[in-house]
Amino acid sequence: MSKNVANKFGKGLTPEQFIAGMTKNQEQFVSYKEQFQWPSEDDKEFFESLNNRDDLRCLILMADWCGDAVRNIPVVFNALENSGVPIDVLIMEEHLDTMDQFLTFGGRSIPVVIIADTGGAVLGQWGPRPKHVQAVMAAFKATNPDPNAPDYTERMAAVRAEIMRQYGEGTDYQNDVVAELREILESV
Repeated sequence: MSKNVANKFGKGLTPEQFIAGMTKNQEQFVSYKEQFQWPSEDDKEFFESLNNRDDLRCLILMADWCGDAVRNIPVVFNALENSGVPIDVLIMEEHLDTMDQFLTFGGRSIPVVIIADTGGAVLGQWGPRPKHVQAVMAAFKATNPDPNAPDYTERMAAVRAEIMRQYGEGTDYQNDVVAELREILESV
């Protein structure tokens, strides 16, 4: 059965409300948001062209404690800022029913950006991190299926360090987020 999120429209926070209410990582979140630059004029124009569509909605499952949300959602906010696409930010812990429809490797990984039509039918989703960064976790999960294995925690720590290495020092990864989000939006 296809997923439908119409019951969540209008139940979340606006991006501005989310940022204002952050109790963790607000300074870092705002810094990533301020550092955003369009990869190209073409990308900027594509997102602005979404103003011609009134059939799209965006839900974002996230929380301010999540490092991936702090890195990636400022990019999503900026990309969609002038698009006219309404955004509802759903705090994961307050919307577990929705979170459990969008599991990653069977677990609750955030952020999840959900693109839906006005009827709530899910058209696409993105997250929790850019594909090249997520590939590290995918490889780990494929070869380490047992979270109770004696060395699982140690191996997971190494994976998290590699994820940070994949993000890199600056904000170049933001270009990947824009490209992947654009790819989804071009297909709907």
